Amino acid sequence: MAGAPDHLFNLRNNFYLGAYQAAINTSDLPNLSPDDAVERDSLVYRSYIALASYQLVIHEIDDAAATPLQAVKLLALYLSSPENKESTISSLKEWLADSAIANNAILRLIAGIIFMHEEDYNEALKHTNAGGTMELHALNVQIFLKMHRSDYAEKQLRIMQQIDEDHTLTQLATAWLNLAVGGSKIQEAYLIFQDFSEKYPMTGLILNGKAVCCMHMGNFDEAETLLLEALNKDAKDPETLANLIVCSLHIGKSSSRYLSQLKLSHPDHVLVKRASSAEDNFERAVQSVA
Repeated sequence: MAGAPDHLFNLRNNFYLGAYQAAINTSDLPNLSPDDAVERDSLVYRSYIALASYQLVIHEIDDAAATPLQAVKLLALYLSSPENKESTISSLKEWLADSAIANNAILRLIAGIIFMHEEDYNEALKHTNAGGTMELHALNVQIFLKMHRSDYAEKQLRIMQQIDEDHTLTQLATAWLNLAVGGSKIQEAYLIFQDFSEKYPMTGLILNGKAVCCMHMGNFDEAETLLLEALNKDAKDPETLANLIVCSLHIGKSSSRYLSQLKLSHPDHVLVKRASSAEDNFERAVQSVA
């Protein structure tokens, strides 16, 4: 409805920028329509998932809940333990095969997120590529960047810009693409994160964004300051720890403690897998010449 107030604007914005606790704390909104109430609840539960409170989400969403909330519960189940993954993906595929609910935007979004975690990008795109919401377009940008297809990511970004150039997700997607393209675009990405940091409360996501830009520009000391501030906000955040490992290596400091923390809290992180693989290869090389 044109001109109608967007009651969920602040809640969405907090979620997009990684202010998950703030999203939860400001979610008690009166007089929401049934559709808005479902969207509000799905954002709140996704904020709990982002804070790793999986069991709360699993326990609170029952079988009578709306399809979007059931989809969010699937994400909590998928992330909560490795042994749940196969059964969760199997349930997800059943739902996506049901024509009555397969086109639900939140269900398609959750499918895209889960298949992206699985690194099955083609399967993710089957469900997200049609777009329909700003979040789906933003997820498409992420998926294409993971596939090293910045040309396709740019096409998705153009669609977002046509819908709403000033939207928080459009700005974030612009920064992600600029980081992927590199060169002179890094400064533009930095300015986007700087703008966020002036407008909104500082979050780990904004601090990491600025820090990655700084590292690309060779400003590793500034990057380290930003990352340590992010670590103060969340000592287990995998992106902060991963970025600190890279930053420490560049400024000649030991990164072993950050790597140990990352291994303990996120053993499946790509940096942990790469480090383990490099260690194994080194061991094999040593054995072969021993």
